[in-house]
Amino acid sequence: MIDLKLSRREFNKKASLLFVGSKLELNFENKEFPVVRTTQRDRKFNDVIVEDTILRIKSKCADKELAWLFENCFPNTLDTTVNYSLKNNKPDTFVITGDINAMWLRDSTAQVWPYLEISGNSNPLQDLILGVINRQSDCILIDPYANAFNDGPGKSEWVTDHTDMKPELHERKWEIDSLCYTIRLAYHFWKKTGRVDAFSEKWKQSALAIIKTFKEQQRLEDKGPYRFGRTTSWSTDTVPGNGYGNITKPNGMIHSVFRPSDDATQYPFLIPSNLFAVTSLIQLAEIFTYIYKDRPNSKKCADLADEIKGAIQKFGIYKHLKFGEIYAMEVDGFGNALFQDDANVPNLLSLPYLGCLNSNNKIYQNTRKFILSEYNPYYFNGKAAEGIGSPHTLRDQIWPMSIIMRAITSNNDDEILKQLRFLKATHANTGFMHESFDKDDSFKFTRKWFAWANTLFGELILNIERERPHLLKVVL
Repeated sequence: MIDLKLSRREFNKKASLLFVGSKLELNFENKEFPVVRTTQRDRKFNDVIVEDTILRIKSKCADKELAWLFENCFPNTLDTTVNYSLKNNKPDTFVITGDINAMWLRDSTAQVWPYLEISGNSNPLQDLILGVINRQSDCILIDPYANAFNDGPGKSEWVTDHTDMKPELHERKWEIDSLCYTIRLAYHFWKKTGRVDAFSEKWKQSALAIIKTFKEQQRLEDKGPYRFGRTTSWSTDTVPGNGYGNITKPNGMIHSVFRPSDDATQYPFLIPSNLFAVTSLIQLAEIFTYIYKDRPNSKKCADLADEIKGAIQKFGIYKHLKFGEIYAMEVDGFGNALFQDDANVPNLLSLPYLGCLNSNNKIYQNTRKFILSEYNPYYFNGKAAEGIGSPHTLRDQIWPMSIIMRAITSNNDDEILKQLRFLKATHANTGFMHESFDKDDSFKFTRKWFAWANTLFGELILNIERERPHLLKVVL
């Protein structure tokens, strides 16, 4: 019998959340670490390599709660969010974010990314990831400016947005990183598996659409074809400047009307996303050279990467009053800059993780010190934890993703262990990561089903096993 007069905190201590598809049930088994993972019969995708990985990590983790979190979080994307099939005899995978029934180009890449590392001996797992690559190509060819898609034509809740909506679109917020993530997945799929079947003629056409979109959004000649507006009282959900964003002085960087958080940029030259674009274009140049034997388009990518990189060096680095030379998060080309970071990836913190910079880069280290300090307005330090938040979740909300990314990009054992302790202490007895939680009370959280954060946690633990296995022997 459950006492309905229990406080929410006491209730959560007694109850655990059990994922069954997209539904949540309560499991009141009296166990130290109750079963909260979706039951096998209800999982969307099963693979023996994934199960073997879970057993291996559990055997190595001295901290049983950390092992339990890995068991729940690492397979969460496969358990609950993927829909795999063959389409025209080719793998096709639609990936929802969790509690939102739509596929983001960014999230879908990030959600399957950790499985790429272990997919070498699993053709089914490779085919699932190939299905994501194939679906992403289809999405880009529908609209390279859209960030999120329906599974076929449907009616989005954002169908009345003041932009060129199509039936296949869930949302049409232009974000540079959406296209970068698709290149990242295809490139590393090739490098990890040796397979080149991702690089079809359709994929090439989607890559050409990416280059075209990047060049349009440099806005060197005109504002380009993209505009966005939304009838809303939420200021960051619509765009100033008659739908084009705040005024800029074009300089070679790409305009990003929205951030990875899906919030509108203040200054449209979003530095982390432009650095990500440089990395992605270099990878795309290699694909054009070695896969398609297309030297002209390879050179076009390399030249564009150099142009963007030069503009970042000239307009994206500022001397901070305390930390010296750092990267601004956003600039406008006129000399105005926004000094903060946002928990969503790509952000300034994640640049080494995305292959944009070496973690020992002096400007990155200065920037890192800034964003992990009180000088970053979205760095919150409370009773529950400390970490980076986002205007997307307003004030005093820390994102587990930022804690995970701090650990992934750290070269310091003590710093990594501190982040693991925060993650262990703030899952609110659910066994899963969340979008954000209150800095003073982790039981006040947003998004109980956020697959990207779950699989990113799994990726962190796999990284630790590979690079710092001694840390798994620590009881936190």
